[in-house]
Amino acid sequence: MRLDRSLGRPLVIGHRGAPGYRPEHSRSSYDLALAMGVDAVEPDVVPTRDGVLVVRHENEISGTTDVGTRPEFADRRTTKTVDGTALTGWFTEDFTWAELATLKCRERLPKIRPASASFDDQQPILRLTDVLELVRAASAEQDREIGVVLEIKHATYFAGVGLDVVPLVQAELRTSGWSDSPGLVIEAFESTVLERLREGGLRAQYIYLIEAGGRPWDLVAAHGDEAPTYRQTVQPAGLDALVGRFDGISVDKRVILAPNKLGRMTGPTRVIDDAHARGLKVFTWTCRPENTFLVADFRGKGGAAALGDYEAEWRVIRAAGVDGVFVDHPDLGMDVFAR
Repeated sequence: MRLDRSLGRPLVIGHRGAPGYRPEHSRSSYDLALAMGVDAVEPDVVPTRDGVLVVRHENEISGTTDVGTRPEFADRRTTKTVDGTALTGWFTEDFTWAELATLKCRERLPKIRPASASFDDQQPILRLTDVLELVRAASAEQDREIGVVLEIKHATYFAGVGLDVVPLVQAELRTSGWSDSPGLVIEAFESTVLERLREGGLRAQYIYLIEAGGRPWDLVAAHGDEAPTYRQTVQPAGLDALVGRFDGISVDKRVILAPNKLGRMTGPTRVIDDAHARGLKVFTWTCRPENTFLVADFRGKGGAAALGDYEAEWRVIRAAGVDGVFVDHPDLGMDVFAR
């Protein structure tokens, strides 16, 4: 199954598994997403010092593991500048896989998702190969093809510290048998890493990730203030430049909903229609039901962690013609986007 709208509806992609219910990128997060019927799951990958691809949202892992409680790693705490931002903590590239394998996963948003945080310190970190095996096993068990949307993080930064992620990704996908899978999508906020993988012959659908603001770091590193902004990229001329290079874009949902300074929706914008007119797919991220993540029009009572009128917000996104959505709560996503 290619990851497209051949199903007649948007694809539902488990964003880091099912992090609305379990710590993101943990085994139980992926197991739950697969059991809830997602069309694909989305692992983020970053490398270790010895070149193993692990699934973490960021290379700085103090908020998603128990590393800060481990005295044997206290001296690894440091400050680094990643994509122009100074961060203090513990970084995957300073650990071997054998060391990271001793750490346990933690909920990244414990105040918003305390139920998920109740599973802290129970499950080890996973490698990309572990997630690929989980998806393959679930596909066989459920007798359907489940896809993988692989996000490559901070490729320019890692190249600068001597860790080129391109050959690591190529080797992992080819060794695992995923390099020829019609269900493989590769995405990144940096166009250059996607282009290198495609030029290297890795067969996949290639999706360019788009923030609501700012500029892509690889182009900033190469061109400084001359680098195009993400906002320019989703204008017609910017989309024209993507045709033939990528299969689609994946945009922050704010690019579609266009909230104003008060957080009120002014969209949907033309970005989906403009992209489709050029043969580009459009995915969007991240559909989350809690008030703190909703556009102001759809927030309800009960505070930041309470569920708002997420169904109304998501129906706007669906009606706009989106091809795929990343969700933290796969069961809710399936109810709105797949039923």
